[in-house]
Amino acid sequence: MSRESRVLSIQSHVVHGYCGNKSAVFPLQVLGIDVDFVNSVQLSNHTGYSTIKGQVLSETDLRELFDGLTANNLHLVYTHLLTGYAKNDEFLREISKIIKALRAVNPDMIYVCDPVMGDAGKMYVPESLLPIFREEIVPLCDICTPNQFEVELLTQQKVNNEKDAWKGMMWFHEKGVKTVVLSSSDIGGPEVLIALLSTKKSNGEYEKYKIVIPLQGPIFLTGTGDLFAALFLAHSTRLPNDLKTAFEQTIASVQSVIKVTIDSMPEEFRSGKVKPNAQQRELKIIQSKKHIESPDVKLHAIRID
Repeated sequence: MSRESRVLSIQSHVVHGYCGNKSAVFPLQVLGIDVDFVNSVQLSNHTGYSTIKGQVLSETDLRELFDGLTANNLHLVYTHLLTGYAKNDEFLREISKIIKALRAVNPDMIYVCDPVMGDAGKMYVPESLLPIFREEIVPLCDICTPNQFEVELLTQQKVNNEKDAWKGMMWFHEKGVKTVVLSSSDIGGPEVLIALLSTKKSNGEYEKYKIVIPLQGPIFLTGTGDLFAALFLAHSTRLPNDLKTAFEQTIASVQSVIKVTIDSMPEEFRSGKVKPNAQQRELKIIQSKKHIESPDVKLHAIRID
């Protein structure tokens, strides 16, 4: 079977709005990558709403789906695995089995892990997932895209400044991860976000980059981390030897989606005078198609020695 890029994405799904697979699948497809997706949960909407209804996929259900793919030799087509939100311990352990099964038939399969556990100091998965991520999932990653809080959870160290952040990212390298991308952090002060990338080269040296991102406003948006991981997968696949550009293009598209989303809101929301509700804060991913297809890079990565 063809080894053109095809991703198996195991993440959450919402009927209304954008997070998990709803944030990841369309951008990957727009960038020319086929995606097969498994929904770890199927919810009416994301958890920023007052009411959430839906279903949770069990580890048995996940195993059955993957067994069906395997029985038809469809597991042979995957060049990448992308994972995000998982709700329970055994489901996460089943993901580790899938990683190993895919690597057994394609040793070059790239695993991109967005270790979705929380943000801004708040966990939204059970704490019991932490040791599984640390000891069973992270060591299998090729690329890992945690946010600041997730770095702190996994490394058990606070990230208060850039030195702490690089130290935390080195923990991932020591676990065997080749490329670590800190998708966002507040270590640059109240007006900016800092994103960092560190990749271990074949000679054992590390190539590191930093992007300073001006905040676009006081509005918190859901699903940007899922979007980031998918875009970085796509751009790093196209530019495996130029992760600086892949990093810049990922940031450019994410920031454009944020801008399109915020610009669609009335002025009183944009200024912070009125707080938008969860539905008004949904990402405008479809409306941002051209920015995903053709990133307009305005923020350039700084090489860190």
